[in-house]
Amino acid sequence: MTAFKKLNPKDLQFDPVKKIGMEWMLITAGNAVKCNTMTASWGGTGFLWNKPVAFIFVRPQRFTYQFIEENSLFTCSFFDKEHHNKLQFCGSHSGRDTDKFAATGLEIMETAEGAYTFEEARLYLVCRKLYFQDIDPVGFIDSSVAKNYPEKDYHRMYIGEIISGSERFITKTSAER
Repeated sequence: MTAFKKLNPKDLQFDPVKKIGMEWMLITAGNAVKCNTMTASWGGTGFLWNKPVAFIFVRPQRFTYQFIEENSLFTCSFFDKEHHNKLQFCGSHSGRDTDKFAATGLEIMETAEGAYTFEEARLYLVCRKLYFQDIDPVGFIDSSVAKNYPEKDYHRMYIGEIISGSERFITKTSAER
């Protein structure tokens, strides 16, 4: 049986470089009628404006962009390695023409705060949007960064207050004890 344990965002202990950059995350936004998710390997967590925060980057042409724009909450969901192929699928297929949930078998679930994540997640963060800023190439101090934008399709950065965090744990059945 799978259950989630609520965590205080200040008690989160994970390496964001490894978790986000190497293991990836799903960014999800929407409502009970329609939501979408996308895989991300750019972002981070920290402390800003006296709040625990997560920051994410989404290109305007991504289908998830409109869901983040239209909703005040988004989630960052992290998974065990066994789900890596599902994250790969969500990063290489658009929700415009593919039902990512049906294709991957990921089970969407609503959090207590009204955001959306997945039953299979190991950890998820519920974030409330605080700020956005479009990446402006004028600010590239290191010109090699521009190579990430050959189409000049600059990301929008969102900073969200982490209002809740939950981690999945497995409870053993009486037969397993």
